[in-house]
This record gives sequence, structure tokens and C-alpha cells, in this order.
Amino acid sequence: MEKDVLTHFNDEKRAKMVDVTSKSETKRRAIARATIHMNEETLARIHTGKIAKGDVLAVAQVAGIMAAKRTSELIPMCHPIMTTKADISFEDDGETALTITSEVVTVGKTGVEMEALTAVTVAALTIYDMCKAMDKGMRIEKTYLVEKTGGKSGTFKAEV
Repeated sequence: MEKDVLTHFNDEKRAKMVDVTSKSETKRRAIARATIHMNEETLARIHTGKIAKGDVLAVAQVAGIMAAKRTSELIPMCHPIMTTKADISFEDDGETALTITSEVVTVGKTGVEMEALTAVTVAALTIYDMCKAMDKGMRIEKTYLVEKTGGKSGTFKAEV
């Protein structure tokens, strides 16, 4: 298939879900990342558990995992996928930013890039929701696919 051919449109130029029936099942893995910037005090309160809504990172982690599993309900042309692994991790810069990383794995006929991207996005939105009372100026930035493996197109690694 040519790279510039749009596969999500039928002959009448209407949206369709791509047919993956004849594709082989392979192990597929995707890693995505997003960063949320906030005030120093907000980040400190997240780490000390002093956010009124509760344990921010625990809730964001669960939200991200749930989002990975439900991506096909949110993104219209995504296939429902049996997720065999979904993990969310957090790393802070020691001052004003948290970087969220997701890893999603399946054995299936289509990749999990959208699941990994949805996971970090929802985790970041959850952090925003839980901390917005004290910091409405938080910024979610630099959401991107870090790496994907498996499938016909092979391996991709972002040049960051």
C-alpha cells in the first residue's frame, strides 16, 4: 500500500474502519510521553500528598490505564484491542514539570500507538483536574509517540 493513500475512506469518500481481517497477529508495543508543567508548590503538594482530591499520581495512573483500554470508544476509527499490558510512569524535573510515560502492549492485528497516546493524555488531564483548584495555569505539552514496534511497518523511534 502506498504511504500517501488514505485508508480510512471508502469509495464514496466517507469514513470507514480499516479492514484488518487478513493481517497477521504480532506482538505490538508503543510508548508515548506527555509533559504537564505546573507551579513549584503544586508539584511539591502532589509529592507530599497534600492535594485535596487525593493521591494525584495514583489516580492519574489508573485513569491512564483505563484510557488505554477504552481508546476505541473515544477515537472513532480505532479498533477494539485486547490490551495485554498498560503501564504509566511519572518523572519530575525537580521543579515544575511532570513527564508521563505510557507503555502499551498487545498481540494483535493492529498497533497500540493511539492507546499509548490516549493513556498519557488522559493521565495528564487527570492531574490537571485534581490540581486545578490551586493551579489553573498548568500546561499540557509535548505529547508524542516515543517508539512503536511490531506490525508490517516495523519499528519507529521519535527523534527528540
